[in-house]
Amino acid sequence: MRQYVVGKTNGGEVEGDALVARSKAREALFGPQVGKVRPAYQQVADQLRDLILDGSLGSGDRLPAESELAEIFGVSRSTVREALRALASRDLVNTTRGTTGGTFISRMRFDQVSDYLETSLGLMSGADDVSLANLLEARELLEVPAAGLAALRHEQHHIDEMRVMVERENQARGRGRKFRDHRNFHGLVVEASSNRLLGVMAEPVFRVLQARAVPNGLGATFWTSVTEDHIEILLRIEAGDSVGASSSMKEHLAKLSSAYGDGC
Repeated sequence: MRQYVVGKTNGGEVEGDALVARSKAREALFGPQVGKVRPAYQQVADQLRDLILDGSLGSGDRLPAESELAEIFGVSRSTVREALRALASRDLVNTTRGTTGGTFISRMRFDQVSDYLETSLGLMSGADDVSLANLLEARELLEVPAAGLAALRHEQHHIDEMRVMVERENQARGRGRKFRDHRNFHGLVVEASSNRLLGVMAEPVFRVLQARAVPNGLGATFWTSVTEDHIEILLRIEAGDSVGASSSMKEHLAKLSSAYGDGC
């Protein structure tokens, strides 16, 4: 005896076999499960975020009032308010009070982005989502070309500051101070590349790398070698030797990577 399942259609009842066939067709098209629809506030937040990312909304732009946004998106004011809170938690918008207040698209600072990236990388490395080898490789990919650009784009004050930093390295005592001066020298090289985005990316990688792993063999010989490498990189940059500066930085970073031992 054929079994029937009642379902609503334009014509009334449909046979169970037809419903089963439709279910199989849907599963073949979408998979066994269809993803849940995102909450309304998240959909509003995502659309506003997309407008920020594609440049339709720029830093300092004032958003319409909550009531107007609610009408534009066809949602309640409470939904809009929740969407704005979600964006504010990511520093994408900020709200001020008063007669000239409102909700504005944030102007992101380089240090904000760098700090956020450092925190994110730190969490990922702590969870082993980012390995030591990943960090070392990323550092090379950023700093080797930065050294080449520094040779072409540096200004005299960059060279002067690098010389001061090398001298400080020679006089530094204690691992913490040496690490700090070492990092500062590399920061100056990246700065001399005149590409601020490289600095935003390189500095967090260096900090997380420094916090996560302590290289082996940090005796006087090691630090003398580091300073000598820095002098070589400095001279290449000062001479405008882009290829040589990149090559010297690559060799220097390879030497540092080996000092981290087998933790890679």
